[in-house]
Amino acid sequence: MRGLTGEGSARTRGSIQAVSAALAVPTALALLVSGCGAGGTGARDEGPAHADSVAGAAAATPSAAPSASPDTVNAVKLVKDDPKVAPEVKRELKPCVANEYPVDVSYGNLTSGSADDVVVNVLTCGDAVGVGSYVYREQHGSYENVFTSEEPPVYAEIDRGDLVVTKQVYDKGDPVSSPSGENVITYRWTSGHFAEKYRTHNDYGKVAGDSATPAPSPAG
Repeated sequence: MRGLTGEGSARTRGSIQAVSAALAVPTALALLVSGCGAGGTGARDEGPAHADSVAGAAAATPSAAPSASPDTVNAVKLVKDDPKVAPEVKRELKPCVANEYPVDVSYGNLTSGSADDVVVNVLTCGDAVGVGSYVYREQHGSYENVFTSEEPPVYAEIDRGDLVVTKQVYDKGDPVSSPSGENVITYRWTSGHFAEKYRTHNDYGKVAGDSATPAPSPAG
């Protein structure tokens, strides 16, 4: 089952697919009460790096210690205690089964801080539709919300130090299972905030494999 995490646990999301999505926040949030489902976006390089083993080291040389993993956060509590998160998201953020919450968590260096930043995606249980994406930056022992997107369907990832946010697009008459395309927006931490750098629009082909390859355009 994809798109779930226990309270306080963390893992990286690997792939995003076209999923059933709501055209407004209340509709998307209503799906949270459904059974657990799957969904994701393309693989990124988010998450902590692991130290590589050194080949050919002399036997008398002590082996290097592995890189320390970042401290995991209680993502559910982080979202529910955050005044910047919409009340509807907090209200509907409930376990899908047992203590498994529909929350994806990624760790990585986005803001050049002293600790890894935390990207949290809140999903629906039934279809893993992203209803909210947030970035938290460590500040003096606590985490501060430095990015919020709550226009479903939305999903945020870390890609080589940039924040990449994917939003699916629906044209009039599109069934909820088949969006017409997606907007992929790349943000970069600049002067203490996230600034949009690139925006790409992908039109989904109506026939499998029939899709154009768009060229990214710089923001502004």
